[in-house]
Amino acid sequence: MTDQAQIKVARGSKPYLRIATEEGFCPPELLTAYRKLIEKNAVDDPAFNTMFRFYLDSPSARVRQINNGLVSVGEFRLKQMDDAGIDKAILSLTSPGVQVMEKDDAVAFAAYANDWLFSEMKSAPDRFYGLTAIAPQDPAAAAKEIERGHHMGLRGVIINSHTKGEYLDDKKFWDIFAAAEALGTPIYLHPQTPPKDMSRPFLERGLDGAIFGFAVETSLHMLRIIIAGVFDRFPKLTMVIGHLGEAIPFWLYRLDYMHRAGVVSQRYESMKPLKRTISEYMKENVYITNSGVAWEPGIKFCQQVLGVDRVLYAMDYPYQYEPGEVAKLDEMDMSDADKKKFFQTNAEKVFRV
Repeated sequence: MTDQAQIKVARGSKPYLRIATEEGFCPPELLTAYRKLIEKNAVDDPAFNTMFRFYLDSPSARVRQINNGLVSVGEFRLKQMDDAGIDKAILSLTSPGVQVMEKDDAVAFAAYANDWLFSEMKSAPDRFYGLTAIAPQDPAAAAKEIERGHHMGLRGVIINSHTKGEYLDDKKFWDIFAAAEALGTPIYLHPQTPPKDMSRPFLERGLDGAIFGFAVETSLHMLRIIIAGVFDRFPKLTMVIGHLGEAIPFWLYRLDYMHRAGVVSQRYESMKPLKRTISEYMKENVYITNSGVAWEPGIKFCQQVLGVDRVLYAMDYPYQYEPGEVAKLDEMDMSDADKKKFFQTNAEKVFRV
């Protein structure tokens, strides 16, 4: 079931909607801003510079599809959603968003991106939903932008992992967590390339991006947040991570064991006792999407270890646009009730769509 006609028939024949929850966009001005940053050598991050020199200048069909998809929140995107069988999309500012900019520029552009998205979503308000972009460079301003975005009707917060090599487990960023918890709005922790101090061995073999580096960097970030006690301090905070949990679910047994051993041995000053295990935080505070991983065994494993209520569908558009993907996942060996949770009701719960 891969041709367009079959996919369109499938859309109307299943007892659930398909809601894609990690779908990238950007205003055209963001790509222009990235070009200027690279030309001025203003970002001391080899992985960012390498990636966006390619995405800004490559003539390949893949790059044209990605760039066209990113700047479209209208007919082009709706046509591709229809062809793939996706009913609704939750849009988030593409990685690295504003997090490579200087503070004042980042704060201003995050607000602009949110306004741009809100305006563009009006073209199909029953199909497009959005997440609030913020600039962690200014945590107080970020908290205010979370509140503004929430009152605009945006359905969560997007943070593209580290900000110039800094991670959210540092307490100077915790105003962001406080704002999200107070509003009951989820934070989607999306990958970006590994920071400068981490990137060299990835770049040497082309492993810095989605193939591996994204997952390594973002899973590290999520574990730092857990081990720092963020969910003990903010017990009602909800976070979302993609790509089948950036592989964390597959490591849970060993993570729990070695974290417990590290606490008991008192080897690290930074590793203190927590109220729950790492796996318990993953099951109670974190949701995962399958973005970019249309792989039945992995999806079912994550449902088994985290619960069918914790795993959501995402395509990872436009970076991994596969029109036949949804129809393929429709055929998973899974009850219709569990498929409805995966494709529809988990997203409705988390993002209030």
